[in-house]
Amino acid sequence: MMHALAPLPAAPETHGWTAGNRLQIIAGPCVVEGEDLVMHTAEQIVETGARLGLPVVFKASYRKANRSRIDSFTGIGDEAGLEILRRVSERFEVPVTTDIHSAAEAALAAPYVDILQIPAFLCRQTDLLLAAAATDRIVNIKKGQFVAPEAMRFAVDKVREGGNPHVWLTERGSMFGYQDLVVDVRGIPVMRSFAPVIADVTHSLQQPNSSSGVTGGRPELIATVAAACVAAGADGVFVETHPDPSRALSDGANMLPLSLFPALLERLIRVFDAVRG
Repeated sequence: MMHALAPLPAAPETHGWTAGNRLQIIAGPCVVEGEDLVMHTAEQIVETGARLGLPVVFKASYRKANRSRIDSFTGIGDEAGLEILRRVSERFEVPVTTDIHSAAEAALAAPYVDILQIPAFLCRQTDLLLAAAATDRIVNIKKGQFVAPEAMRFAVDKVREGGNPHVWLTERGSMFGYQDLVVDVRGIPVMRSFAPVIADVTHSLQQPNSSSGVTGGRPELIATVAAACVAAGADGVFVETHPDPSRALSDGANMLPLSLFPALLERLIRVFDAVRG
C-alpha cells in the first residue's frame, strides 16, 4: 500500500527569520584571523549570495574557547575580532554572527553582531541561554552532539521564556564513537516543528578527539551532507569556508575552499527549490 509523503512544515514566518522562501546562508572562516582575510572572504561570500539571490549572514568567531590543546590558536583579541565583524557588517551591509561561551560574553558581543551563536557543547547552559535572550539578538543554538533532536525544544523554550522569540537551531551532527560524527536527517523536521533549522555542513564532518589534539575532517563530503540536509527540510546551511583551508589557523581540516563555495550554493538551490516547490 502506498502512503502519501508528509509535507514539510510551512516556511518559518517568525523567530527573527529573514530568508522567506529562499535558502538561508551562514558562512565565513572559523575564526577572525585578521582583517584582510576576513574582508576578502566576506566580499566573495556576499557577492555570491547577491548573484544567486540568497540571504547571507557572515560568520567568524572572535574567540575560540573549545580547543583540545592549550597551544591552539584562539583569536587576535576580543575587541579586535569584534571590531572586524562590525566593519564587515557596515561595509557589506549584511548581518554578522559569532559564538559566545559565557553569560558575560553575551553582553560583550551583542553590540557588534546581529545573531549570537550558542556552541553545541553549551546548548543546555541555562545562564548562557538567558543572557543571550536578554540581548534581543537572534539566538542560534547549535544542537549538542549528545542531545536528541526532540530535547532541543527545551533550549528553545529557555530563550523564549527569557523574553526573546527570535530563536534558530543548528544541526551539527551527533557523536558516533569517539572520533566521528554522523548527521541523522530525521532530526531536521523534528526540530523544524518548533524553530527554523540551519544545517552546519562543515562541523558535521569533523573527526574530533584526534590523538594529535588537532581535529580532523571529511570536507570531500560537504556537498553530499549539505544536499541531504536541505532535502530533509533544512531552512539554511552553515558553511565554514576559507581561501586556503590548509593554512587556516582553526578547523582547516573540515572547511570548504572558498573557490568551491559558489558551486555548492548553486547545487543547493536546485535541491531547495525542488523540495519546496
